[in-house]
Amino acid sequence: MCSSRIPTVNPSSLTRRPIRELPDELISQIAAGEVVERPASVVRELVDNALDAGASQVVVRLVEGGVRMISVEDDGIGLEAADMPLALRRHATSKISSLYDLESVATMGFRGEALAAIAAVSELSLLSRTASQAHAMQLDARSGELRPIARAVGTTVEVKELFFSTPARRKFLKSTATELAHCLESLRRHALARPQVGFALWHDGKLAAQWRGQAHDKALDQRLSDVLGEDFIRHSLPIDHQHGDLRVWGRAGLPDTARARADHQFAYVNGRYVRDRVLSHAARSAYEDVLHGQRQPVYALYIEMDPTRVDVNVHPTKIEVRFRDSREVHQAVQHALTQALSVSRAGQHVQPAPTLAAHDPEARSQAIAALQHFGHRDSQTGLAWTAPPAGQQVQDLGQLWQPTVVSTRDSASPLPATPAFTPLPAGDWPLGKALAQLQGVYILAENHHGLVVVDMHAAHERIVYERLKTQLAQHSLQSQALLIPASFAATPEEMATVSNHADTLRSLGLEIENLSAQSLVVRSVPASLAQADAVALARSVLSELAQHDAHQVLQRARDDVLAAMACHAAVRANRLLTLEEMNALLRQMEVTERADQCNHGRPTWRQLGMGDLDKLFLRGR
Repeated sequence: MCSSRIPTVNPSSLTRRPIRELPDELISQIAAGEVVERPASVVRELVDNALDAGASQVVVRLVEGGVRMISVEDDGIGLEAADMPLALRRHATSKISSLYDLESVATMGFRGEALAAIAAVSELSLLSRTASQAHAMQLDARSGELRPIARAVGTTVEVKELFFSTPARRKFLKSTATELAHCLESLRRHALARPQVGFALWHDGKLAAQWRGQAHDKALDQRLSDVLGEDFIRHSLPIDHQHGDLRVWGRAGLPDTARARADHQFAYVNGRYVRDRVLSHAARSAYEDVLHGQRQPVYALYIEMDPTRVDVNVHPTKIEVRFRDSREVHQAVQHALTQALSVSRAGQHVQPAPTLAAHDPEARSQAIAALQHFGHRDSQTGLAWTAPPAGQQVQDLGQLWQPTVVSTRDSASPLPATPAFTPLPAGDWPLGKALAQLQGVYILAENHHGLVVVDMHAAHERIVYERLKTQLAQHSLQSQALLIPASFAATPEEMATVSNHADTLRSLGLEIENLSAQSLVVRSVPASLAQADAVALARSVLSELAQHDAHQVLQRARDDVLAAMACHAAVRANRLLTLEEMNALLRQMEVTERADQCNHGRPTWRQLGMGDLDKLFLRGR
């Protein structure tokens, strides 16, 4: 039987070695390991420099995915001949000169490491010309030779045989196609940040990607369409939110366009592409009420703020940042996205279509009678749905769908009644008029564009959920004691969280106590989640409390409880509805926030246009 042993070192066997300074070349190669990971890292650093030089056109040329050769050309201001040798030295830069400059840096590069690091692991040559020079100059990084050469104003950095001096690093590179894909992704990120700049990428002599610079008001939308595809613009919502001196703008993809991977999430801070947990968590929090399962949202977010309030000197690759007030940034991003996503397409204006209530007064009175039979009370949640009082004038069938919440546990303290919504003008019904019910599950309706198919349970679930969120915003959650308390072994962090957030846990309907020095016990859970796994629920809430703001966790937990209540209260499949009841549901969808998805992120309705129907039946062919 084999057993593995951890090797030990005998101090007596060690040979004393003197401490000495490392040679500059080795220092540069060690530093290069932090900055240059693969050809895409070189592309990122060189394009950063080109943009800092004021380039309006950047051309990247690659050979074998960038392993054999990377060339980045720009039409920026160029370098003076005297500055070119200095540009290749470590920690030499024109972008900062003091601590104040570092704390308020607004350029893409600033560390003075990129060119020196790249030159340490490749064969690098630098060509540049300023407007005041008669001709360009070329500098060979290895020999230091500086000679005149023909070139227009601007700079070209040519990198050959990447990692030739460190063969072990070169072995870790992937296939040509993979390295090319990484280089393309790096250039895409720059292109999305600078719509006024033109970009082109050539690979092995062939044009692989090109995005022309735009100078008009819609330049960002055009660049997003060019880089991410026209579907992104069609299936996304504009964002523009100002919070003090912090601005968040861009576009948020509709929940329907969510992807299995988070590969279409772009976040920029002052024009710099970043990967930041604060921003990604804020975006996920805004989408969590409308996404299905573990789907990932699609978005392009641009955050503009005072440079002194964000630290970009966190990592050599400059892809990570640290905010001075991360909570403010989190709330601004979350609010901007939530505000955009709350507008439902179900309520957007379309050309007027024939409406039942506007042209058929008799149908209006029939609907009132129908909803008298449709109203019901759920024994578990206490939800009662009733029609308006007899004799009341109803201008729109949507008014017939008014919920009243009654507490079955405390009849002396009823919850506030739902405020009446403002119906859409008669004759302006985006979801059209109901035609029939299909298999007791779907509602079929006709609008100006064609056929609307509605999942009645999912739609009603969202309606009830949004109403309950409004009604219970200031109402504490009721808890239910567990017949058998659930205990579990807890981490030190979980133990500390219970002690620090006892009041918050109680407001969530959770009673968690210390059972021993290393275990906790759950004695009560929210009444609406009495059937849930108490330990899993407790650990989830404790994890959120430990990482994020207590108010955000409280709101999220409340939403989860209300979502469970709404699911039980919504109309079930195979329940037969009259046309009046179907129309009432459609009208309520049109004035409900986030009505395009149910509480679990599933779509509530789909539009089949006349063109779609014509294709099914080969009309016009």
